Amino acid sequence: LHWYKHAGVDMALEDATVDRFAEFKKQMDARKDNTARTRPRLTTPLKSTSAQSPMSDAAIPDESVVADARKQVKEAKSLEELREILAGFKGCNLRLGAKSMVFADGNPKAEIMLVGEAPGRDEDISGIPFVGRSGQLLDRMLEAIGLNRETVYISNVIPWRPPGNRTPTPQETEICRPFIERHIELVAPKVLILLGGASAKTLLNTTQGIVKLRGRWAKYKTASGEIDCMPTLHPAYLLRQPAQKKLAWQDFLKIKIKNNGSGN
Repeated sequence: LHWYKHAGVDMALEDATVDRFAEFKKQMDARKDNTARTRPRLTTPLKSTSAQSPMSDAAIPDESVVADARKQVKEAKSLEELREILAGFKGCNLRLGAKSMVFADGNPKAEIMLVGEAPGRDEDISGIPFVGRSGQLLDRMLEAIGLNRETVYISNVIPWRPPGNRTPTPQETEICRPFIERHIELVAPKVLILLGGASAKTLLNTTQGIVKLRGRWAKYKTASGEIDCMPTLHPAYLLRQPAQKKLAWQDFLKIKIKNNGSGN
């Protein structure tokens, strides 16, 4: 009260609400009107700069783009051909903001293939999947069951980093889906590990969350047969929720038993 008194306040309330910004708004509106009246007219049209913009090469993400992707991947008879087709594919606009196309890492003849969702910052810079903090954790998880990057093969559903590491849109996922499906067919692993809910939902065509999916063997169907598939928690999630590492460890022990049972 003493502070208000020294500030000159002599009335606690008024009968009507006072809009302290009304006068300022009137001044700004008047300034805009004056600017519009005095702004010189353009005598010649502005030249378009779209030809110089990288976004001028952007695609419209519709069903025709997905159909084109499915058509192109059928021509890939090897991983190298698939990589070349993907590098020349212009249907996914994520390529416009990415530094690298992150294709795969590891041994393409391995019997175990791991699939994540999309590259992050470190992967975009290096062009190699899972090399950041989550990748380092994944390496330790693999080593714990006797595996490494020479005995497994690693890729992602999305080969380009989404801006700011945002979640890929459903359209972007559908556009890239034919490539990862063909990728798996060409590698033909005996065991497929799906890292995280995004890759599990995409490749198993389910809406169930990763908490319900993880730890249970499923069948991934390809044109040539079925592959034993284990959905598990993504290493990036485990970095945020360290207490859940015990669940991932249970999943990897099942993978170890399956791998040893195949004679490896």
